[in-house]
This record gives sequence, C-alpha cells and structure tokens, in this order.
Amino acid sequence: MQVNDLLLPPLPDEDHRFLERIRAQLGIVADVSRAEGLLYGPLVRGRSTVLFHTHPHSVAPAYLKNYTGVQVGVNEMPVVVRALTGRRRVRGQAGLFGDGASVVVEAWPLFSPVEPGRVIGAVSIDTSLLEYERLRRRNRVFRRALRHLQGMLRAGLLENAESLSYFGELDGLVFADAEGVIRYTSGVAASLYRRIGYLDPLVNRRLEQLATHDGKLFRQALNSGQCVEAETEDRGRHWIRKAIPIFALPPLPARLWQTLARRSPRRVLTGVLLIVRDVTEERRQEQELRVKNAMIQEIHHRVKNNLQTIAALLRIQSRRVESEAAVAALQDAIQRILSVAVIHEYLSAEGAWSINIKEVCQRILTQTRHSVLPPESRIAFRLHGPAIWLPPRQATACALVINELVQNALEHGFANRGEGTITVNLTDEGDCIMITIQDDGPGLPDDFDPANLNSLGLQIAGTLVKEDLRGNLELTNNHGTTATITFPKATFGGEAGWNQNASS
Repeated sequence: MQVNDLLLPPLPDEDHRFLERIRAQLGIVADVSRAEGLLYGPLVRGRSTVLFHTHPHSVAPAYLKNYTGVQVGVNEMPVVVRALTGRRRVRGQAGLFGDGASVVVEAWPLFSPVEPGRVIGAVSIDTSLLEYERLRRRNRVFRRALRHLQGMLRAGLLENAESLSYFGELDGLVFADAEGVIRYTSGVAASLYRRIGYLDPLVNRRLEQLATHDGKLFRQALNSGQCVEAETEDRGRHWIRKAIPIFALPPLPARLWQTLARRSPRRVLTGVLLIVRDVTEERRQEQELRVKNAMIQEIHHRVKNNLQTIAALLRIQSRRVESEAAVAALQDAIQRILSVAVIHEYLSAEGAWSINIKEVCQRILTQTRHSVLPPESRIAFRLHGPAIWLPPRQATACALVINELVQNALEHGFANRGEGTITVNLTDEGDCIMITIQDDGPGLPDDFDPANLNSLGLQIAGTLVKEDLRGNLELTNNHGTTATITFPKATFGGEAGWNQNASS
C-alpha cells in the first residue's frame, strides 16, 4: 500500500517521496511501540487527512477501525492539529478515534525536506492506556532505544524497513550496544534463548560469544546502516531474525531537526535492536503439509494411470467383440473412465486445489475427437466462455456430465450424418454456473419425455446434476438439441469455486 495521491493536496515530488518513506517505515515502529501508527497530511482549511493507518501486530488494536482517508480537525483529534499548527511534539488523549477508550496520542510534525520550516504532515503513535503504563515500567535501555527508533521514523532513517516482516506478540527483543554487548532482553527473548540452551541471563554478554547467527546479523546491520532480516537455524530451531540499527539523533531546533538529522555527522549509532521469532513449529507443519501434498499428488497420479490402463483394456476388448451394441457400450464406458482420468491428471499437478473446467472441457472434446470419431468425420467442436475454476468434487461431476451430453449429441444428433457442430458454452453468473451443450442436429423427437429417459447417458447426467451438482438439467429444441445445466458454486464441504477472468 502506498500513500494515496488523492488524499494529498499538491506537494513537491520530494515532499511526497518523504511521506511515502515515512509510510513504509511506520508499520514496524507501530509494532515495536505496541501502538497504532497514523500518518497525517498537511492542514487544509483547518483539517488534515489520515494518509495511512496501521494497526499493531504485537497487541490488540486500540482503535477498532482503520481510519485511512478520514479527515480530522481540532474537534476530532486536537493533539494532531496542535502538533501541525504548533510545529512541535504534542502528547494528549485521543479524540474521535478513541471512541471513548483511554488512548495516549503522541504526535510529531513532519517538515518538508526541501523547505525545513514548512509542515507537510504529522505522524502519531497512539497507545492504549494499559500499554502506555506497561511501557513506563519497562527497562530504561529499551525505552531509550524505542525513543530513538521513533525519532528515526520521523527523519525517515529506517532504511529498508519496508522489507521487514511484522513484529508479533510472540517475538522477542534484544538490544545490543555499538560494541555488540547485550544491554536488554525482553522476557519473550529470554524464553526463546533458553530453548536453544542459554539458561543464564544474556545481559552484558557479547553477541559474538553466542553460538548463534545474531552476531552475523548484527554486523550486517551495523555495516550497512539498514534494517536486515534473515531466517536461520540454530540448534535445531528455525528463527526469523530482524536487526534494526539504532541512531541517536542530534538535538536541533524542531524546524531544522528533521532535515539536518538525516545528514548530520553528529548522529551516533547507539546499537542494534534485534527481533527474534521462533518459527520451528510453523516450518515443521509446512514440511508435513508438503509431504502430505506430495503423497496426495502421487495417489492422483496413480489413479489416473490405473484409469487409463482400464480404458486401454476395454478398448482392446471392444475390438474383439462382434456385437455393435457391445462395442458402443464399451466405448461409452471408455469415455466415462477417461473423463474422470482427466480430473485426476489435474489433481496430480502441484497446487491443483481448484480445476479450470474450461481446460477439462477442451480435453474431453479433444479426447472424443481422437477416440470416438473416425478420421474422415467433419463434425466440429466449439468451446466458448471464461475460465471457471471449481473444487475437485464439482469438477469431477461436471466432467462426467459434459462427457455424457457430448456422447449423447454424437449418438442422437449425428446418427446418420458425417458433419455438423457441437458447441459448448460456459457462463459464470456469479453465484451459479451455466453450461450449454448444443448440436445442430434434428432436435428432440416429438414424443420426447424428460421424465422417462431411456438413454443411460442422460440418466447418468441427470443424476449427477441433481445429486452431485445440486443443479438442474434441461433439454430443449433450438435449431437442434440444447442441453442446459445450471448449478450453484460449491459451498458445502468447505469447497468454493471461483472465477478467473479469461478471454474465450
């Protein structure tokens, strides 16, 4: 997400880029601060617009809504307006956004990087009263590091912060000074390090003394001056580590501080804030899921091969029988088996948790042309419609129905004809799917009774549509025979179909 140009009054490009940099860096600061982070635009006729609002991942949000795009004035958020007009840091209680809750708002003005005296916005850290009191009781080293971190945000100095993953409630914090000596560990961090064998307190120990990847990441952040992140394995545990270099910025007048702080040689590197997260269980579950997926894919692959083998055996058998009725019955069985095999072929592919029914239709039509029609046949197949993705259960039933109706069209619509067209149309109507199979044959007989079907193929299709697809099948005359299937997208069994726009 970027700062929306529509929410901003006209600003020079460099001002806009500076606000965008603040937006990109605000998320991690809000997380570590355990507070809401809000970026405001400049005052326009006494009102400012929230350009960006991020909730913390580390605690329950203080605000129930996201206020991006909301305009506020002195009556709604007086602390922010006072910071914008007074050009200084202001602390107070939340107004409109607090919605009656006790929230401490700390707001700072943001000055133009090209015109140091011009205010172009504000940033605020809004903390619930409970978290604010907890912060006051936390270690002095951490509070100082957090103050420097928020100062770096206001100067846009948290380079590469946008690449960091979020800081969560189960993440640990470690602060090491510029010499690599640990000065602070949170309770969560101490617990995490105990899991890899460090039972004694880590404070006053050097990172280099730990047989972990902390020292390497510390040096990387120190040398680059940028935020870095890496996933490593220590003593059988998988950890995600983030390292944020912390600078103490020089004391300067408010209107000059933001611009000069970014260039001042007087800024001092005080240390590196390390954030650690144990993702061992997540990686174990991911590995188990990959193994299960591979097994399922292998099963589908073997089922497909077995179905194709059965179809091949039936094809051999059909060449040995003399009865035309037996040959036709075997041929129908072969097509039914192969239509199911198509579904298992898709399911054997990696990540095939939904199936493009348009591709399945194309495969069935191609399969029918090659295995049922003689080479000299001039019967054409046409397929129209978007790519429609369905869960496997619906896709299997759908493939069988389409196969039966195409076979029925060939058997009855072109019984004594060597040419013609069968058209399959797919339509996504939002909550339901409509599929039509139309031929340009003679149409339905005058005595056709849909309630008394003698065709096994139509009986199978009707049963599948009614029982499996929970839909309807209708046969009508329309310059030939048209079979129309309508059914809702699956919601039962946790399955859900979805549509991916594609040209026909």
